[in-house]
Amino acid sequence: MAKRQRPEEIAVGSGLVLVDKPAGWTSHDVVGRIRRLAGTRKVGHAGTLDPMATGVLVVGINRATRLLTYIVGTSKTYTATIRLGLSTSTDDAEGEVIETRFAHAVDAAAIRHAAQRLTGEIMQVPATVSAIKVEGRRAYERARSGEDVTLQARPVTVERFDIGEIRRLEGGRVIDVDVEVEVSSGTYVRALARDMGELLEVGGHLTALRRTAVGSYRIENALSLDQLADDFGYIGLAEAAALIFPRRELSAEEAENLGHGRRITASPAVMTAGEQDAESDVLAEADVSAEPDAPPEPEQLTAAYAPDGELVALLKNVPAKREASASGDAAAAARQQRIRWQAKPELVFRTSEEGS
Repeated sequence: MAKRQRPEEIAVGSGLVLVDKPAGWTSHDVVGRIRRLAGTRKVGHAGTLDPMATGVLVVGINRATRLLTYIVGTSKTYTATIRLGLSTSTDDAEGEVIETRFAHAVDAAAIRHAAQRLTGEIMQVPATVSAIKVEGRRAYERARSGEDVTLQARPVTVERFDIGEIRRLEGGRVIDVDVEVEVSSGTYVRALARDMGELLEVGGHLTALRRTAVGSYRIENALSLDQLADDFGYIGLAEAAALIFPRRELSAEEAENLGHGRRITASPAVMTAGEQDAESDVLAEADVSAEPDAPPEPEQLTAAYAPDGELVALLKNVPAKREASASGDAAAAARQQRIRWQAKPELVFRTSEEGS
């Protein structure tokens, strides 16, 4: 059951703030500033940006912090500049140059071929100064204390690795390459810069990074901290959830049952045709035993909305259980083995008391 809202949650509301993070600020710095602007301590962010990076930082306030777990796992889009010919200790411009290899012989065709080799499902070794934990401590903490840190390669997906302008500097000894990448959660763009340099046998590091999208949240809708100080704006909880999850409209009775934490009939996206008919008519004459199984997509959630448009819960389709706490219709259908799936409330945002 959802917790009661604190006074500050009612005053400020709940939602997502899309911040255009400035260079030089840590993500924690931004969270601290939003806490002061919003007047609430219940603030968090979805996905760290390094201090040198700018762009979209999704910040949740009050009840919307519960959405952040699901936003972290969405794809990210970045624009960046890769400098070929120099390797650094951190794979970006904040580290010390540890090797110089002239890039005179590298041409545009070779750069594009390297980008192609780093596109798709790849194994990537994260940057040594990443936030990945090694035996309980962050890798960057170990590296900065002088330890020799070795991280294991892990699978990531690079959906796009587009090459933009290519500029030769210092008489061609160094090359700057503007790129745009769309990557899965957990991908390090610094590591892509490093690996491109190694494929070209000249070394490389990242000199600029700007995040332009986190899932459906885009830089065009982000606000600077100065803009937020003048007029604090955010995406309301109901709209924020609709941008991430499929939407399901509830009846008043369904909203009431979810507010009590009860299961309801499954969301149509993963129901068989017979089960969808049964949902609208309490499974009156449906013979779903003749229908093939329609297992839900792994971890697929649905945002469920009350008739007044308020977000009630996030639902997950799970195998039906006769003994589970469920609405009258869903429970009866499960006892009669006439449905295979029920929609279970994973997160409840509005209790029945709040909806009354």
